[in-house]
Amino acid sequence: MIMNKRALILCTLFFGTFLMHAQGPVRDRIKTLKVAFITERINLTSEEAQLFWPIYNEHEETKDNMRKKEWAELQTNISRAQELSNSESEKLLDNILVLQFNKQKAEQDFLSKLRTVIPAKKVLLLIKAEEDFKKQLLRQYRKRRGNG
Repeated sequence: MIMNKRALILCTLFFGTFLMHAQGPVRDRIKTLKVAFITERINLTSEEAQLFWPIYNEHEETKDNMRKKEWAELQTNISRAQELSNSESEKLLDNILVLQFNKQKAEQDFLSKLRTVIPAKKVLLLIKAEEDFKKQLLRQYRKRRGNG
């Protein structure tokens, strides 16, 4: 169970980092593929789609901003963890905990909003579709690199 959670966290970080560093057309293409993948998997009605996509897009932007902030925080400070004083280490750890809390809160808010515009079953299908998309993207990436 713990290994699965760690693997999921690593995969999510990899996917987030990949999307963050993907440039222009590549990033747009991945987003387009993701939208098509989700659309196919959760089978929204046109009324549901009109309510769903603005909430989803806002959440994706929030996650992207959080990812960038987390990356900046970690990139800047974690590499020099050995050199940090105890008070600096405490402050960095507090910042990381706040970032993690904010990500979890954003996810809870997102799921709560979705429940008001689409049925719970479709919310669950969305969660599965996002995980399946990440796995598929990772498989394709490995295949292109010759590791899959």
